[in-house]
Amino acid sequence: MTGPLVVVGDALLDRDVSGAVNRVCPDAPVPVLDERAAVDRPGGAGLAALLAAAQGSEVALVTALADDAGGARIAGLLADAGVEVYPLHLPGATAEKIRLRAGGQTLLRLDRGGDPQPPGEPSAAVRDLLGRARAILASDYGRGLLRQPTLRAALTEASAPVVWDPHPRGPAAVPGARLATPNLAELRQLTGDAGAGTPLSTATRAGHELRRRWRVGAVAVTTGADGAVLCNGGGIPVVVPPPSTVERVEDTCGAGDRFAATAALALGDGASTAASVQAAVAAAAAYVAAGGAAGLHREPDRPATPAPAGSADELVARVRADGGTVVATGGCFDILHAGHLATLRAARRLGDCLVVCLNSDRSVRGLKGPERPVNPEQDRARLLAALDCVDAVAVFDEPTPHRVLGRLRPDVWVKGGDYGEGGAELPEADLVHRWGGRVVTVPYLAGRSTTGTITAARRRGLHLVEGAV
Repeated sequence: MTGPLVVVGDALLDRDVSGAVNRVCPDAPVPVLDERAAVDRPGGAGLAALLAAAQGSEVALVTALADDAGGARIAGLLADAGVEVYPLHLPGATAEKIRLRAGGQTLLRLDRGGDPQPPGEPSAAVRDLLGRARAILASDYGRGLLRQPTLRAALTEASAPVVWDPHPRGPAAVPGARLATPNLAELRQLTGDAGAGTPLSTATRAGHELRRRWRVGAVAVTTGADGAVLCNGGGIPVVVPPPSTVERVEDTCGAGDRFAATAALALGDGASTAASVQAAVAAAAAYVAAGGAAGLHREPDRPATPAPAGSADELVARVRADGGTVVATGGCFDILHAGHLATLRAARRLGDCLVVCLNSDRSVRGLKGPERPVNPEQDRARLLAALDCVDAVAVFDEPTPHRVLGRLRPDVWVKGGDYGEGGAELPEADLVHRWGGRVVTVPYLAGRSTTGTITAARRRGLHLVEGAV
């Protein structure tokens, strides 16, 4: 679909004041924060709009702004990020949330702005905007914007998919919304569920209750590090785990906004609800892994592959420092099959870690032809990294693994197959021997190969076509 993602909701001004704590206040048993830096950013629905714009999308924000310095600051920050703002008049003061932080932890949050005030009427431009939206995200932060009757009527009439990110103090979603995205704590408050049983059972039970009560298409309950539980009309929940585990969580502020904005964008592009939730879980996990809201103002890192080469280098350094044996093997691993698994498991038993040197897409095309690989390198690396016998994956772009081997210098280089029969020598053997490494082969399963699998699939497809004719 064309048109912008329209975020509708309460915008706040967030300020992070960071510093160091080196002493306790003499007149009260509290830490003293020596301020080192302060960063302002849009909060609430403003943060949801900011995160969506950072994904390269056209984004507009419908919100209520007060005529004060805080409102002007929010508008300016959003304009700098490329977000078009459609303001409603907000009586009173702009809501501000100030977090005092040290050592990656929040010590105290200070709220300003007083009680929420009813916003003014939306303009004709706002109603027109909702009519041409690609998707709509209702981002409720409990300050009353989404109770505005004219605005709710326009949301109900909109043809674009509506994602409703609720607040326990906010109103129900408009009927017909495609997806509601509460977290587990919000869901319990919205439904009055006591939370008996496991988090999964609570999310399922209360998620279906909220879906029926609000008359929405589906409810995706976010469950923190466990991902999300999708409750739709089928009755059986869809559990969507994150693609990887985040070992150190610095700041989860904004993860729900990232989730909801990603889901809305995916729905706007025509994705199914399940696929949209899967994309949203992956995006929220990546956002938290990058530092969350605290990481928004850092220099952006290069997008990471599922198992970047740097992780292989670090692993090798750790194992070698502990006196362990580093084992490596390589290949295209285009369609992972039982023969691959047998080779990898046998290789892992030869040392203390196994690094797979994986041919990149360009490398595979050079070796196998323009129709290969069947699966892109990111997917191949992710599948390999998920195996319990693989400790790291290093993707290389050259025709041979010589360069990555020269960098990793494994103690044992392993190949599966019949290289050892008839006196054949592995092409990497001379290189590995230079640093005293050993080259070995391990047994393979006869009749298993990617090329054979592809050939058989093509023959079967041709046979089916001929049978149909």
